[in-house]
Amino acid sequence: MDSTVREVLHFIEENDVKFIRLAFCDMLGKQKNISVMPSQIERVFQEGISIDGSAINGFQTIDQSDLFLLPDATTLDILPWRPSNGRVIRFFCDIHYSDGRHYEKDCRSLLKNKLREIERLGFHVMSGLECEFYLLKENEEGKLVPIDQGSYLDVFPDDQGEDIRRDICLTLEEMGIIVESSHHEQGPGQNEIDFHYNDALISCDQFKTFEWIVENIAHAHNVKSCFLPKPFLDQSGSGLHINLSLSMNHKNAFSLTNPQLLEQFSAGILKHIDEITLFLNPTEASYERFGAFKAPLAISWGRCNRSTLIRIPAASPKQVRLEVRSADCTCNPYLASYLLICAGMEGIKQQYELPKESTINLYEAHKHIQRLPESLAAATALVHESSFLHEVLPQGIYDYYIGLCKRQ
Repeated sequence: MDSTVREVLHFIEENDVKFIRLAFCDMLGKQKNISVMPSQIERVFQEGISIDGSAINGFQTIDQSDLFLLPDATTLDILPWRPSNGRVIRFFCDIHYSDGRHYEKDCRSLLKNKLREIERLGFHVMSGLECEFYLLKENEEGKLVPIDQGSYLDVFPDDQGEDIRRDICLTLEEMGIIVESSHHEQGPGQNEIDFHYNDALISCDQFKTFEWIVENIAHAHNVKSCFLPKPFLDQSGSGLHINLSLSMNHKNAFSLTNPQLLEQFSAGILKHIDEITLFLNPTEASYERFGAFKAPLAISWGRCNRSTLIRIPAASPKQVRLEVRSADCTCNPYLASYLLICAGMEGIKQQYELPKESTINLYEAHKHIQRLPESLAAATALVHESSFLHEVLPQGIYDYYIGLCKRQ
């Protein structure tokens, strides 16, 4: 038995754990789980636990439905909002066929395997996911409206979300997630909480945990959280900014004084970003967000320029990174990160050159700029034409996303 698994079994026995949740995500990144009792967990680590793959969005057909979850022992988390007597813990899982083969539509494993491949080249991929969300309440007519009319960095009483964000941050810290900042965002009732960058896989796990915590804490405060990209057409949309960097020998390999790797990685993303957009923005509402309230539309990059698609933020040498600003929270973060990393690494391998930096406000530049696809149908058409996506995506994931436009 693996030593990490032995440590987990000892932890369960010593910490009054009564329920164990085994979590995974469907094709669109929606978190699912199944619970087992402590008496079953050793067997589950060895054999997995069966689920009906035909009941999961985008997975199996009914005649080939059996799939198995195998817990990743390194992802143990105590759920602090559950009872302290008779604790509940959660693991993220890998998905397998009954014969032990990895399930090709498991986007978390897809990312995990890509990161291992990159590690063999001497690099470690770091990421940080920055998420905006709304807090909503029911008005007298039963309609969901923002909990306040606050704006960027406002304080109470204009900001009615202070106590909710406080509880979210404290819960995140109880689960070992380092919170860097929290504040009211630009839209009424809109909030942002940023946590510390990490290994790219861990960062995605933490983001799914973050979403779950926000939903639970909001419910406890009798309000509703909303991660949709454009819940109000006349207000700021909510994005998912994906920060990426490479480290080598525990040091940041991206540098502002010798920026070759940073530029090539960024150039790879810009080369393929229009093809990738369907996977970063998989809903019709995603395209209503582009081009306003600091959501990008032009395929562009710039230093400290929040109108560009890729921004190189001002940072200390340890924190030099690129920020992709087009994604939103309807994406599967594992799949989105995987595709951006594949594109970036191709840029390094092929030594792509970064186009000219955008130094103007691109929202005021209406001509001669290459734009992201402006609808789900347009994004889907670009996927059809992409040799890059055929090369890096399993066919089942490719086919599922091609069909999204017809299902919406």
